[in-house]
Amino acid sequence: MSRATRTTTQSPAPHVADSHDLIRVHGARENNLKDVSIEIPKRRLTVFTGVSGSGKSSLVFNTIAAESQRLINETYSAFVQGFMPTLARPEVDVLDGLTTAITVDQQRMGADPRSTVGTVTDANAMLRILFSRLGKPYIGPPSAYSFNTASVRASGAITVERGNKTKAQKATFNRTGGMCPRCEGRGAVSDIDLTQLYDDSKSLAEGAFTIPGWKSDSQWTVGLYAQSGLLDPNKPIRRFTKKEMHDFLYGEPIKVKVNGINLTYEGLIPKIQKSFLSKDKEALQPHIRAFVERAVTFTTCPECDGTRLSEGARSSKIKKISIADACAMEIRDLAEWVRGLDEPSVAPLLTALVGTLDSFVEIGLGYLSLERPAGTLSGGEAQRVKMVRHLGSSLTDTTYVFDEPTIGLHPHDIQRMNDLLLRLRDKGNTVLVVEHKPEAIAIADHVVDLGPGAGTAGGTVCFEGTVEGLRASGTVTGRHLDDRATLKETVRKSTGALEIRGATRHNLQGVDVDIPLGVLCVVTGVAGSGKSSLVHGSIPAGAGVVSVDQAAIKGSRRSNPATYTGLLDPIRKAFAKVNGVKPALFSANSEGACPTCNGAGVIYTDLAMMAGVATPCEDCEGKRFQAAVLDYHLGGRDISEVLAMSVTEAEEFFGTGEARTPAAHAILDRLADVGLGYLSLGQPLTTLSGGERQRLKLATHMAEKGGIYILDEPTTGLHLADVEHLLGLLDRIVDSGKSVIVVEHHQAVMAHSDWIIDLGPGAGHDGGRIVFEGTPADLVDSRSTLTGEHLAAYVGA
Repeated sequence: MSRATRTTTQSPAPHVADSHDLIRVHGARENNLKDVSIEIPKRRLTVFTGVSGSGKSSLVFNTIAAESQRLINETYSAFVQGFMPTLARPEVDVLDGLTTAITVDQQRMGADPRSTVGTVTDANAMLRILFSRLGKPYIGPPSAYSFNTASVRASGAITVERGNKTKAQKATFNRTGGMCPRCEGRGAVSDIDLTQLYDDSKSLAEGAFTIPGWKSDSQWTVGLYAQSGLLDPNKPIRRFTKKEMHDFLYGEPIKVKVNGINLTYEGLIPKIQKSFLSKDKEALQPHIRAFVERAVTFTTCPECDGTRLSEGARSSKIKKISIADACAMEIRDLAEWVRGLDEPSVAPLLTALVGTLDSFVEIGLGYLSLERPAGTLSGGEAQRVKMVRHLGSSLTDTTYVFDEPTIGLHPHDIQRMNDLLLRLRDKGNTVLVVEHKPEAIAIADHVVDLGPGAGTAGGTVCFEGTVEGLRASGTVTGRHLDDRATLKETVRKSTGALEIRGATRHNLQGVDVDIPLGVLCVVTGVAGSGKSSLVHGSIPAGAGVVSVDQAAIKGSRRSNPATYTGLLDPIRKAFAKVNGVKPALFSANSEGACPTCNGAGVIYTDLAMMAGVATPCEDCEGKRFQAAVLDYHLGGRDISEVLAMSVTEAEEFFGTGEARTPAAHAILDRLADVGLGYLSLGQPLTTLSGGERQRLKLATHMAEKGGIYILDEPTTGLHLADVEHLLGLLDRIVDSGKSVIVVEHHQAVMAHSDWIIDLGPGAGHDGGRIVFEGTPADLVDSRSTLTGEHLAAYVGA
C-alpha cells in the first residue's frame, strides 16, 4: 500500500479547533465573588484554594459547573425541560470554552432506608441478573431478587372487545418480587412504645395523652378521640374493652362529627406514623425529635434477619452463596468470589461486575459491603462511591469537579486519591478540585487562590500559577502551605476515663478501651478501620456526651445563623421591650413579615421550563419586614439593619450601650469563637459552605451542659490558616473542664493532642482493633503503625 509523502519541512499550522484550550471566566459575581476574571487550562488539574468562605465553591460549583449544566439542559426539548430542575444563569459576564461538567460533591446520599451502596452503584442490578440466570432453585426474573419489588398476585374478570362482541374472560396476574413482606425491604421493623403516647391510668378527659403538641382543647387531636362517640372519654384507658382498645389504637379511618365539624377518625398508631414517623427525623423540631427517639424502637426484622429479602430470594444460591450472603460480604471478598465463577453464558456480565467491584477496591472502599445503607456513609465515602461510576468511563474532554475529595481520608489513602485524579486528567479531561490539604495541592498543574479573607473580605483572586509560585506568593495559603504543628512538650493528665468494653459494632472485634477524660483525645486510623463505630456507636448511653457530627443542617432558605442558633429570640425580645410591642413583629416568618413577599425578601417567579427568577421585593426592598416594623429601633438600628450585621459587628453592638443584651452577646461570642465572625446574621443557611455549617453546629452545642464533646473531623473544609484557630478553640474547651474526643485524620490535630487511640491495622475485617494507645510523642517514637509513620514524617522527626 502506497503512502503519501509530505514534501514541506515546516510544521503545519495548528488547527483552529486546537485553539480552544482555556475555560475563560470574566466578571463572576455569584455570592461574594467580586468581578472575578480567570483563565483555566483545559486537560489539566487545577486546584482552587483559599480560606473557608472565600468564594471557591461560588466560582467552581455555582458559576462554572452550574452554567455547563444549564447549557446542557437547554439542549433538551421544552417538554423534557419541564421535568428537570430549572437553573438560573449565574451572575457572570462571559463564560467561554466550557465543556460538559460532571460534579462529584460531598452531598450525603439519600437517607431512604431502601437505598444501599449496591443500589446506588448498579452493582445490585448486575448481581440480580446473575442470580436470575445461575441461581438454583430458579425463582424468577431479576425482580425476584429485588428488595424494592413486592410480590403481587391478582385475578378477576376482564372485558375483551372483538369486532361487535364483548366477552368477559378470567385473567390472573403474578409478579414475583424479592421484598420481605414483614419489613417491606427495610431490614428493620419499628415498634411504638405505647407508654410514651399516653398514661393508661388516666381517662381521655383527664389528659391521658403525653404526645407533644396534643393539647386538651384541640378538636383535631385529643378532642377527636374524646368526642368521636367510639370511646368512653371518662374511662381510664387501661379499663378499655378489647374492642375499644382496637378502635383506639388501630381503628380504620371513618368520618365522625366533632362540634359540628366533619373529621376523619383513625387509630392512634397509624395517626402517629403519618404525623411523626413519615417525616425525616432530622427535620423535626428538637422536642418532637426527642419524643420520636423515646417512643419508637427499631429492631432487626425477625423474618428476613435484616437482609430485606423474601424467603424465596434467600433460598436461591450459586455455589452455596445466596444474594443476601453476597451483599453482606466485604466488596473485596465479593470481587474474588465473582472471579471464581466460570460461566461462559454470562461472561460479559461477570466482566462488568468484576470491573465495578474492583473500582471500589481501587478507590479505597473495598471494606464496604453492598448492603450498607447509603445514608450511613460519611461525606468522604459518599463522594468516593459516586466516583466509582466515573473511573471506567469512556468519556474524555469532560470537566470533572471535585469538592475536597480527600475529606475523611487518612494520610495513607491520600496518595491513592491523587493517583485517581491524575488518571482522570491523563485521559484528556479537565479536573477542577476545591482543596485545602497540602498533599493534594502539591499535584496541581495550575493553582487558583481566592481570598484574602472570608465572606465580604474574600471573593477576589489572590494568585494564579504553579504550586511553586504559590509558595513564594505571600498569600495566606502560600504562607501556610508548609505549616507544621509541633508535638507538645507536656501533655495534660486525664481526670478519669470513659470505659468501653467488648465493642462489636460493625467491624469492631471485641474492643476494650478506656478513653481518657479531661484531655484532648484523638481517635484515628485509616478510612473504614472502625473509628465512628467506636466513638458514635459504642459509648454507653447516659454518659453526658454532646456529639457534633458531619450531617448537613436541615433548613429552608428562610433559615439563617440568627434563627438556627436561637440568637433571634433575645434580639426580638430586646426590640419588643424597648418599643413596647409584641416580639412576633420582629420575625420575618411571623407578624412582621412583608405581606408582598411573605418575609422572603425576594419574589420567586416560576417560568415553567425556563429558569425561575428571584427578584428583590419592591415593597420592602429585600429587607423582609413591613415598613411599620422598620420604624422601631434599638440602639439606633432597625431589625433589618441588625440582621445585615456581621457577627463581629453585632458582638460589639449588643455588648454595650442601649442595645446591651447579655443573652444575645453570649451566643455571638460563641460564633466568633469558632471563627465565624465574618458571617452576617441574616445570611441564608443554604449558602454556607460545609466547614461553616459544621462550625455553626459546634457553636450551638458549646452552650449545652454535656461534659464530653465528640467532634467528627472538625477540620473538614478548614483552610490551613484556620486549623491553628481550631486547635486554640479545642484547647479552650478542654481548659474549661470539658473532655474533647476528636475523630480526625489531620496530622496537626494529632500532634496537638494529649492522647491518641489508633485503630486498624487495615479497613473492614482487617481493622476493628486498637493498634496504639498513648501520647503523640510515643507514637512518633515507635512508628509502629501507618499513622505513626505519617505523623513522624509530618513533624519532621
